[in-house]
Amino acid sequence: MRAIGAVIGIAAALALQTTLDRFIGGSTAAVDLLLVAVVYIALINGPVGGMFAGSLAGLIQDALTSGVLGIGGLAKLIVGFVAGAVGQQFIVTAALPRLLMFVAATAVHAVVFMGMYAALNLRTFEAPWRTVLAQALANAVVGMVAFALIEAVPGAVERRRMGRRGRA
Repeated sequence: MRAIGAVIGIAAALALQTTLDRFIGGSTAAVDLLLVAVVYIALINGPVGGMFAGSLAGLIQDALTSGVLGIGGLAKLIVGFVAGAVGQQFIVTAALPRLLMFVAATAVHAVVFMGMYAALNLRTFEAPWRTVLAQALANAVVGMVAFALIEAVPGAVERRRMGRRGRA
């Protein structure tokens, strides 16, 4: 059941990312919604779930872009595993640890992704750290909002159910 939820979450993030890119004109490249989904799934399901989500999301993203197939998958797989392992070892339920997790995950993803391209002499990146920092902050904000919304849904549904019972 958790795997189905992960696939649905990745599909939703992919659909939202591509839809926003189409309507806003590519300015959402500063936010990687698939990476946010991978980190969320890893924090909820642990390192194995994070690896599954990361490899699936990365390979899909690689297939849809003009990059080398597998580099994004490997980068997101590593991020998913590390985020899941950290999430199991430490309490990552408060806002600050989650924010730091999203920032760190974005930085690790950028290092692995750009490092693989540089190691294979496929592409060089000119001083990407401002872009990475902006993406890390944007991913952190989106991730925090996503966590808040997803955690609020069960309570809102229960309150609505209780309200209907009280009126009947």
